[in-house]
Amino acid sequence: MATEIGHRQTVLVLAHPVSVGQELADQDVREASISMDNGLSAIPARLRPDVVGRALAYTLPAGALLTMDVLGSPQIPPVGQAVTALGLKAGQFPPELSAGAVVTVVATSVSSQTDGTANSPSSTWNATVTGIHSDPGEQLTEVSLQLPQDDARQLAAASTEQISVVMVHGDAQ
Repeated sequence: MATEIGHRQTVLVLAHPVSVGQELADQDVREASISMDNGLSAIPARLRPDVVGRALAYTLPAGALLTMDVLGSPQIPPVGQAVTALGLKAGQFPPELSAGAVVTVVATSVSSQTDGTANSPSSTWNATVTGIHSDPGEQLTEVSLQLPQDDARQLAAASTEQISVVMVHGDAQ
Protein backbone atom coordinates (compact mmCIF):
# COMPACT_ATOMS: atom_id res chain seq x y z
CA MET A 1 0.00 0.00 0.00
CA ALA A 2 1.47 3.34 -1.00
CA THR A 3 1.48 6.28 1.38
CA GLU A 4 0.13 9.46 -0.11
CA ILE A 5 2.34 12.50 0.27
CA GLY A 6 0.44 15.69 0.91
CA HIS A 7 0.52 18.82 -1.18
CA ARG A 8 4.08 20.22 -1.45
CA GLN A 9 4.65 23.90 -0.85
CA THR A 10 7.74 26.12 -0.92
CA VAL A 11 8.20 27.66 2.52
CA LEU A 12 10.80 29.63 4.47
CA VAL A 13 13.35 28.04 6.82
CA LEU A 14 16.42 29.45 8.56
CA ALA A 15 19.64 29.26 6.54
CA HIS A 16 21.75 29.21 9.73
CA PRO A 17 21.22 29.55 13.51
CA VAL A 18 19.61 32.85 14.52
CA SER A 19 19.41 34.28 18.06
CA VAL A 20 16.37 35.60 19.88
CA GLY A 21 15.68 39.27 19.10
CA GLN A 22 17.78 39.26 15.91
CA GLU A 23 16.10 40.88 12.94
CA LEU A 24 16.05 38.55 9.96
CA ALA A 25 18.11 39.57 6.95
CA ASP A 26 17.56 38.15 3.48
CA GLN A 27 20.58 35.83 3.88
CA ASP A 28 19.13 34.41 7.13
CA VAL A 29 16.29 32.64 5.31
CA ARG A 30 16.13 30.12 2.50
CA GLU A 31 13.39 28.27 0.69
CA ALA A 32 12.50 24.62 1.19
CA SER A 33 9.85 22.43 -0.40
CA ILE A 34 7.87 20.45 2.15
CA SER A 35 4.78 18.28 2.24
CA MET A 36 2.07 20.39 3.86
CA ASP A 37 -0.41 19.24 6.47
CA ASN A 38 -3.55 21.24 7.22
CA GLY A 39 -2.30 21.91 10.77
CA LEU A 40 1.10 23.24 9.67
CA SER A 41 1.40 27.03 9.69
CA ALA A 42 4.64 27.46 7.73
CA ILE A 43 5.31 30.81 6.10
CA PRO A 44 5.06 30.50 2.29
CA ALA A 45 8.17 31.58 0.35
CA ARG A 46 6.16 34.27 -1.46
CA LEU A 47 5.93 36.14 1.90
CA ARG A 48 9.72 36.48 2.18
CA PRO A 49 9.56 40.32 1.87
CA ASP A 50 7.18 40.38 4.86
CA VAL A 51 9.56 38.27 6.99
CA VAL A 52 12.84 40.08 6.28
CA GLY A 53 13.33 42.76 8.93
CA ARG A 54 11.18 41.00 11.55
CA ALA A 55 12.75 39.86 14.83
CA LEU A 56 12.78 36.29 16.12
CA ALA A 57 10.97 35.57 19.38
CA TYR A 58 13.20 32.54 20.06
CA THR A 59 16.70 31.32 19.29
CA LEU A 60 16.38 28.75 16.49
CA PRO A 61 18.78 26.39 14.71
CA ALA A 62 19.57 26.24 11.01
CA GLY A 63 16.76 24.56 9.08
CA ALA A 64 14.03 25.60 11.54
CA LEU A 65 10.68 26.07 9.84
CA LEU A 66 9.50 29.68 10.04
CA THR A 67 5.98 30.27 11.31
CA MET A 68 4.31 33.49 12.39
CA ASP A 69 4.55 32.21 15.99
CA VAL A 70 8.36 32.42 15.99
CA LEU A 71 8.40 36.05 14.85
CA GLY A 72 7.97 38.99 17.18
CA SER A 73 9.25 40.31 20.48
CA PRO A 74 11.53 38.03 22.51
CA GLN A 75 9.68 35.30 24.41
CA ILE A 76 12.74 34.12 26.32
CA PRO A 77 12.74 33.77 29.18
CA PRO A 78 9.07 32.92 29.65
CA VAL A 79 7.01 34.80 32.23
CA GLY A 80 8.15 33.86 35.76
CA GLN A 81 11.53 32.60 34.55
CA ALA A 82 14.94 34.27 34.33
CA VAL A 83 18.28 33.50 32.72
CA THR A 84 21.47 33.82 34.74
CA ALA A 85 25.06 33.07 33.79
CA LEU A 86 27.81 31.28 35.64
CA GLY A 87 31.53 31.53 34.90
CA LEU A 88 32.73 27.97 35.52
CA LYS A 89 36.09 26.24 35.36
CA ALA A 90 36.71 22.79 33.88
CA GLY A 91 35.59 20.18 36.39
CA GLN A 92 32.65 22.23 37.66
CA PHE A 93 30.39 20.91 34.88
CA PRO A 94 30.31 17.83 32.62
CA PRO A 95 32.23 18.35 29.36
CA GLU A 96 29.20 17.07 27.39
CA LEU A 97 26.99 19.88 28.74
CA SER A 98 25.04 21.59 25.93
CA ALA A 99 22.10 23.91 25.40
CA GLY A 100 18.84 22.20 26.32
CA ALA A 101 20.39 20.00 29.01
CA VAL A 102 18.48 19.74 32.29
CA VAL A 103 20.75 20.29 35.27
CA THR A 104 20.85 20.59 39.03
CA VAL A 105 23.22 23.29 40.26
CA VAL A 106 24.75 22.53 43.66
CA ALA A 107 26.35 25.26 45.77
CA THR A 108 28.23 24.29 48.90
CA SER A 109 29.65 26.54 51.55
CA VAL A 110 32.33 24.90 53.61
CA SER A 111 32.81 26.16 57.15
CA SER A 112 35.15 24.82 59.79
CA GLN A 113 33.77 23.48 63.04
CA THR A 114 35.56 23.99 66.34
CA ASP A 115 36.49 20.29 66.35
CA GLY A 116 38.30 20.64 62.99
CA THR A 117 35.65 18.91 60.86
CA ALA A 118 34.03 20.63 57.93
CA ASN A 119 30.32 21.32 57.66
CA SER A 120 29.01 21.71 54.13
CA PRO A 121 25.42 22.85 53.90
CA SER A 122 24.33 23.10 50.30
CA SER A 123 21.71 24.73 48.12
CA THR A 124 20.40 23.26 44.89
CA TRP A 125 18.53 24.69 41.94
CA ASN A 126 17.01 22.91 38.94
CA ALA A 127 17.60 24.66 35.62
CA THR A 128 17.82 24.26 31.86
CA VAL A 129 20.99 25.23 30.00
CA THR A 130 20.21 27.90 27.41
CA GLY A 131 23.73 28.47 26.16
CA ILE A 132 27.42 27.77 26.63
CA HIS A 133 30.22 30.06 25.53
CA SER A 134 33.94 29.73 25.88
CA ASP A 135 36.74 31.58 24.17
CA PRO A 136 39.96 29.78 23.29
CA GLY A 137 42.59 30.58 25.89
CA GLU A 138 40.04 31.55 28.53
CA GLN A 139 39.90 29.53 31.75
CA LEU A 140 36.21 30.14 32.36
CA THR A 141 33.24 28.85 30.41
CA GLU A 142 30.04 30.90 30.54
CA VAL A 143 27.01 28.71 31.14
CA SER A 144 23.58 30.39 30.82
CA LEU A 145 20.78 28.80 32.82
CA GLN A 146 17.01 29.33 32.77
CA LEU A 147 15.16 28.83 36.04
CA PRO A 148 12.43 30.47 38.15
CA GLN A 149 13.13 34.18 38.85
CA ASP A 150 13.64 33.86 42.61
CA ASP A 151 15.97 30.88 42.14
CA ALA A 152 17.93 32.79 39.49
CA ARG A 153 18.48 35.67 41.91
CA GLN A 154 19.69 33.31 44.63
CA LEU A 155 21.99 31.46 42.23
CA ALA A 156 23.41 34.71 40.86
CA ALA A 157 24.35 35.71 44.41
CA ALA A 158 26.15 32.40 45.13
CA SER A 159 29.93 32.11 44.91
CA THR A 160 30.85 30.31 41.69
CA GLU A 161 33.91 28.86 43.45
CA GLN A 162 31.62 26.47 45.35
CA ILE A 163 29.29 25.54 42.46
CA SER A 164 29.00 22.27 40.54
CA VAL A 165 26.60 21.54 37.70
CA VAL A 166 25.10 18.05 37.48
CA MET A 167 23.31 16.86 34.33
CA VAL A 168 20.06 15.07 35.17
CA HIS A 169 17.29 13.37 33.20
CA GLY A 170 14.72 15.78 31.76
CA ASP A 171 12.01 14.40 34.06
CA ALA A 172 14.02 15.45 37.13
CA GLN A 173 12.61 18.97 37.13
